[in-house]
Amino acid sequence: MQKRIYLCLAHMSGREQKFIQEAFDTNWVVPLGPNVNGFEEDLKHFVGQGKEVVALSAGTAAIHLALIACGVQAGDEVICQSFTFCASANPVTYLGATPIFVDSEKESWNMDPALLEQAILDRKTKTGKYPKAIIPVALYGMPYQIDKILSIANKYGIPVIEDAAEGMGSRWKGQVLGTFGEYGVLSFNGNKMITTSGGGALICKNVEAKQHIMWLATQAREAYPYYQHEAIGFNYRLSNICAGIGRGQMTILDEHIAHHKHIAQMYREALEKMDGISFHDAPTADYDANFWLCTAVLNEDLHIKGEDMAYAEAIQGAVGGAAGVVHGGGSVHTDCEPNRNVEALRLYLDKAGIESRPLWKPMHKQPVFKNNPAYVNGTAESIFKRGICLPSGPMVSDEDVQYIIRSIQEAIQ
Repeated sequence: MQKRIYLCLAHMSGREQKFIQEAFDTNWVVPLGPNVNGFEEDLKHFVGQGKEVVALSAGTAAIHLALIACGVQAGDEVICQSFTFCASANPVTYLGATPIFVDSEKESWNMDPALLEQAILDRKTKTGKYPKAIIPVALYGMPYQIDKILSIANKYGIPVIEDAAEGMGSRWKGQVLGTFGEYGVLSFNGNKMITTSGGGALICKNVEAKQHIMWLATQAREAYPYYQHEAIGFNYRLSNICAGIGRGQMTILDEHIAHHKHIAQMYREALEKMDGISFHDAPTADYDANFWLCTAVLNEDLHIKGEDMAYAEAIQGAVGGAAGVVHGGGSVHTDCEPNRNVEALRLYLDKAGIESRPLWKPMHKQPVFKNNPAYVNGTAESIFKRGICLPSGPMVSDEDVQYIIRSIQEAIQ
């Protein structure tokens, strides 16, 4: 039976079992406890910069709480990176606020600082007030130009919430992402650099900010001998069981980052020898990417075997291992989709037992956000149409990468 090579799956070290067993033995099977405290301390040590960390049920929950802590309310606007997964923008809508989308610059594929300032000034002109927060994203683990983004944000007094969900361990000029802004977001989903099966964390600037986030995340209870609530809270804390997994995972985080970089180097060396396909690499030494997912871009005139059958029939399920239930779209095309050669390569690799995936479809091209203001330069849409994600996780071996490269070479006509 042919081995299936997945895009990015978690790898267990065996050390997780010790912490999980301790939770059962001591009956700490709740969303607090020694593992939660220990995991937060491990994360605090890793990110450094004197920051504090709160372990939460998801990275999405972390964004939600950060927005609340920054004072975002119904009727406000929040600037979001368009080229990202929907979890970066969805929490804005939970609060009745409006995501304002900003396109990418070509080097890192992340938020364009020039467009960011243009958007800020235009929203002030149109609404009479500045956006309440800015959310840059470390797309596929590639750092954003945080010094320029922070300079603009500070100029107009707007807090920055760093979405480093895909960028755990990535660094900008040597400093860990998520530690520059007012808050930083991490994710421990099953496909991230480390996993707690599901979960996330919020990096806070000090103990006071951490305590406020923890209060919000535990139903916002007041100090009375009974349950008194004077604000709306949430059930967002990470369980002690999941945190036990995280503590074991933290012992191999550096190994995972090194492995992802090693896999990236193999793709880099191989793809630079191919005409018509290029590896997306760090623009300069300032960008110390974790290469959570390795991505490549196909020239529009590159032809792939089976290209005539790309988009021949509607997809019935979800591409990319989506969890849960998806709606059957019923149609073959949308108004913004990967080029035929990209879809043909995905199908070719799939038949070879290799999972690949299109890039994130820009938020400003998603039907659910069709009426949202967007400041675009065409970069995200252009890259989305030409890009593909390749297997990059800790379960991907050198032999797997060699097989993937051979398969890509065989697919090119």
